[in-house]
Amino acid sequence: MKNGKKIIAVLPAYNAEKTLKQTLDDIPKDWVDDIILVDDASSDRTVELSRSFGLKTFVHEKNLGYGGNQKTCYKEALKLGADVVVMVHPDHQYDPSNIPQAVLPIALNEADAVFGSRMMIPRQALKGGMPLWKYIANIFLTRFSNFILKTDLTEYHSGFRAYSREILEILPLEKNSDDFVFDMEIIIQLIHNKFRIKEIPIPTRYFKDASSVNFRRSVIYGLSILWTLAKYKLHRRRIITFSLFLKRS
Repeated sequence: MKNGKKIIAVLPAYNAEKTLKQTLDDIPKDWVDDIILVDDASSDRTVELSRSFGLKTFVHEKNLGYGGNQKTCYKEALKLGADVVVMVHPDHQYDPSNIPQAVLPIALNEADAVFGSRMMIPRQALKGGMPLWKYIANIFLTRFSNFILKTDLTEYHSGFRAYSREILEILPLEKNSDDFVFDMEIIIQLIHNKFRIKEIPIPTRYFKDASSVNFRRSVIYGLSILWTLAKYKLHRRRIITFSLFLKRS
């Protein structure tokens, strides 16, 4: 615990057999009280390895998607009494050694959510292997999102994140998508409900065994972001009400 807060790391896993051990080895154990892995119907030995490492392991009988996996992660973390939940991708694309910087601001009540940003340091993402087309798309979508949401975040698309218990209890995450746009939806929910967001710089790591969204799925993701922003504008102007942007009753 840090400042009396129970910290739980959640690992949304899908075919993470080759990188799971390395991810776990890099998690600073003195900064987390427990680790949960949720397997999204992997076809490899992810579940077997997770259990052999003694992790609390939950298995989806069918693939629910990245957002659906996160929903289970947060639900199970809250059941275990988490005050702070930090998401660590078990494909090792994000460096778990950054966990202290992510969870401490929440434990000290200086922020409600902390996002790792690969874009805070200029061109660092390219040096870490991010494809040029993804880098350009990231910048465009981030600037457009900032314009619509009237914010100044440096990135909306990183999967390294930490949340307070209050956020996970109040936001209607069950209304969110089960796909990748889940991450964008939760940011808009945070902004809409005036939660405090802090960003920290993190390195970029693209390598053979790290999961990556292909061009086709990236286009779908980008269009989903634009549609989510459009829904939010309609909601804000009270033209159409979307339950996605309402607090859980």
